[in-house]
Amino acid sequence: MRILSRFMPFFFHHFYHSFAWTYDFVAAVVSIGRWNDWVQTIVPYIQGATILEIGHGPGNLQHLLRNRDISVIGLDESIQMIHLAKKRLKKAGYKTINLTRGLAQMLPFPDAKFDSVISTFPSEYVMDPRTLSGIYRVLREDGCFIVMPAAWIVGKKILDKAAAWLFRITGETPTEFIGVASARFVPPLEKAGFQVVARQVEIRSSNVLILIASKNH
Repeated sequence: MRILSRFMPFFFHHFYHSFAWTYDFVAAVVSIGRWNDWVQTIVPYIQGATILEIGHGPGNLQHLLRNRDISVIGLDESIQMIHLAKKRLKKAGYKTINLTRGLAQMLPFPDAKFDSVISTFPSEYVMDPRTLSGIYRVLREDGCFIVMPAAWIVGKKILDKAAAWLFRITGETPTEFIGVASARFVPPLEKAGFQVVARQVEIRSSNVLILIASKNH
């Protein structure tokens, strides 16, 4: 497992960059077709009309929000992911595409610009103090940061058990919902000034962890 843990950062770097074109396929396979359903569970928690998505990936959530007439800006470090997202949005007929290349730790946006900042399945960068302070800065006073850090399969079918095992060995699945939420995610958010509420959403024999971090007044 120690060798695997050392290999995973290398794997994910190339997965998001040189092999970004495989993202949708791999995500669908490892989740047994649940990936987009997981991502969409964040939508009911989004508030306001001006949204920033950090780590937009191939643009699935961007497409969904645009279809609902929600004004959304996307930021991603991977130029390959930006290319995929632009291609998806252009194919859907959108002429104006608001995607920016940049680091979450150095958000290139003015203060109090967004009603909500969202992120689904982000890497470790999302809990970097620089990322959290930047998110706090760009949110309006009644804004919130909604992050979906993990999902895990609890079904009893053979494919469900195989997918759950794969998620465990890659470190993508929490072994205990409350423990992970409390020990890993909540303290950094609270330290950055947010008030945090954790939600567990059940969908298609799986659980999704969603954190709603409200900006303090």
